[in-house]
Order: sequence, then C-alpha cells, then structure tokens
Amino acid sequence: MISSIVSDKPDAMLCFPAGETSVGTFKHLTELNRAGKISFKRCRIVGLDEWANIGEMRTENCFSFLKKHLFDHIDYSPENLCFFDGESADLEKECIKTDNFIKENGPIDMMLLGAGMNGHLGLNEPGTSFDLYSHIVNLDKTTKKVGQKYFSGKVKLTSGITLGLKYVMEAKTVILQLNGEKKADVARLLINSDITPAFPASIVKSHKNSFFLLDKAAAKYLQ
Repeated sequence: MISSIVSDKPDAMLCFPAGETSVGTFKHLTELNRAGKISFKRCRIVGLDEWANIGEMRTENCFSFLKKHLFDHIDYSPENLCFFDGESADLEKECIKTDNFIKENGPIDMMLLGAGMNGHLGLNEPGTSFDLYSHIVNLDKTTKKVGQKYFSGKVKLTSGITLGLKYVMEAKTVILQLNGEKKADVARLLINSDITPAFPASIVKSHKNSFFLLDKAAAKYLQ
C-alpha cells in the first residue's frame, strides 16, 4: 500500500512512527527502495511524535530510531524532513513549525501508526481531544513505563510532543498496525470499543480510508 502511494505520487507526504511494530515495514520499504521500485527522494516526511526534555538520552529519541531503522537505508532528501525537536526551549514553536510544514505541503497522504498499550496514537494519550493538531503532552504512566524499553539506560520521561488526532482524520490513508501477543488485548479493545477519547486508537474506526493490520498473535482474541 505504501509503495503504491509513493509510486502514484512521488512527492507524497508520509508520516512514520518510531516503534517496534514498524520495523518489519521499514525493512520491506528499504528492500523496495534498494531494488529501485520506489524512491523517497521527493517525498515529504513528517515525524509523528517525540519525547521532550530527555537531555543526554536524545541520541536514542524517536528521530534516532527512524534514522537507524529507515533513513540510513533509503534515498531521501534531508530538506524534505520535518521532525519535532524535543530538546527545544520553545516546544510551542516546534508545534507551529510542524503545523506550517503540513499546511504548506499536505495533507498527509499516508500515516502509518501503531497503538500503545493504553490505546494511544503517537503520544495522544487517553483523554486527548480529537480536535487538536500538533501539541505538547504530559505522558500517561503506562507510556512512561513502556517507553523505557527504547533506551539503553534509565530515562525520566515526563512529556512529549505529537501530531494531534485531527491530523489522523485529515490524512488520506491511515494504516494502523498491531503485532505480537502483547497487543492482543489492545486489538480486542479496538474492535469492541466505542469511538472515544478514552481510547484514542478508536478514532481510526471513523476514518473513511483506514486499514487495521494484525498478525495472528495480536488477533488471538478476535473471531
């Protein structure tokens, strides 16, 4: 699906998340790119979210994750990237920068997402309004705990910056992936829940062109 979007529109705007769920997808995109089947040279790529104020651990932040698993292996144009700087002294300015980038180059043609253990999308935590664009967030206790796995040492996670759920609804195509048995409860909740800010991932169900992709382990509780 992603390669078709890029082939049909070489300057498409793409949004990729940092997280374990996406690593397999990144490998496939890298292989397609190396084989000359798709090029990201003209694509505009916007970051989904970023940890804020993590100091020396910033070398292991969301952008670093994407660089390691995707950008270091594909052709892309650095000037076409827009990512939040979580270490900025003015996080509101980072929100404005990203909103302007999307306004000038968007809408987002393809948004790839994973869902957190608490149902968050990006860093849109439970209870977040559906009507926000880029915004600063206070992290949920589940996110603070689960987020530790992305760092080689202990890091104090308190806040973050993220694209809001309004961007999810305005994206032309949304792909939500879940994999592994640890996400089986999340998958069940997503299928059975009402569309509610209490479970942010549920908003994908109201998107007119969204896809929910699971492996067998994540789908174990579903009929």
